[in-house]
Amino acid sequence: MSDWINIEPTEHFGPGQARLVDLGDVQIAVFNLDGEYYAIEDNCSHDNSPLLGCELKPDQLLDGDQIICPRHGARFCIKTGKALTPPAYEDISTFPVQITDGIVQTRDDRWD
Repeated sequence: MSDWINIEPTEHFGPGQARLVDLGDVQIAVFNLDGEYYAIEDNCSHDNSPLLGCELKPDQLLDGDQIICPRHGARFCIKTGKALTPPAYEDISTFPVQITDGIVQTRDDRWD
């Protein structure tokens, strides 16, 4: 089973904020949506470009619980990873998030 990775204390990770985590073979974007934390693969399934890892600020990429690909405008649900609009048709991976001792954590559970 993969190890949990510390992201940041909850008091420094407020609603509407996002963080990018490099786990070596995968970039994970972690979001605080109204006090609930979600994590998705930071990779547009349309053309393998970064979502949160681009040069734009999170508030330029987020629309409610959706992230918008900065290259071609495809939208993905942050909560489920579902591709919502063309040109993306394949969903992106989601990852578990937990809070332990006030620290937001995630892990890559795809191979567990």
